[in-house]
Amino acid sequence: MRIVLVEDNQSLAAGIENALRDQGHAVDHLADGVDGDEFLRHEVCDVAIIDINLPRLSGLDIVRRLRGRSNSTPVLLLTARGKTSERVAGLDAGADDYLVKPFAMDELVARLRALSRRRPQVAPQREAIGDLVYDRDRRLVTQDALPLDLPRRELALFEVLLDHRGRLIDKDSIANALYGAGTEVEPNAVELLVSRLRRKLEGSGVTIRNARGLGYMLDGA
Repeated sequence: MRIVLVEDNQSLAAGIENALRDQGHAVDHLADGVDGDEFLRHEVCDVAIIDINLPRLSGLDIVRRLRGRSNSTPVLLLTARGKTSERVAGLDAGADDYLVKPFAMDELVARLRALSRRRPQVAPQREAIGDLVYDRDRRLVTQDALPLDLPRRELALFEVLLDHRGRLIDKDSIANALYGAGTEVEPNAVELLVSRLRRKLEGSGVTIRNARGLGYMLDGA
């Protein structure tokens, strides 16, 4: 998944980023409310994590603006406020869930998995392509009921291609989804990753097609 994190506490943000990247997700971090709102205005993500108390623009205002643009990206609000009325205010603003600080990273990851399943036009939890079955909740690819050995980055690439199944996705979009916007990535990093994944998919009835200069597409019956 591509996750946007808007959090001004640098140590907390670093902890969240590390935990999510260890899971193979791409994270774009903004430390300011106005910057977060501007980023979400122009970029597409799977889930947004937004702190309520932010410089220049509150998390509640970011969510209100997001929904005002008819953007239905799932939002998890982070708050140090435990009062029911304040949590209700966050949900009324358009957030999908909230988490009160301090929290366990395992709980954060579990809530993000749940929220990702609420994405508009999201694929089923279990999806078959070729001889493969992908379980989105467990993040597991199987072939003939046996797990396919995919390191986290290859698994993340498989998810991105599956989400765009039957459609071309360009290298820049893949890089943003895997590493986050603005991250310095070696020019051939995506090609090498595609090559490794393509070898793992041999004999599965699933192929990664390359349209030179346009991008990649996952194909399978």
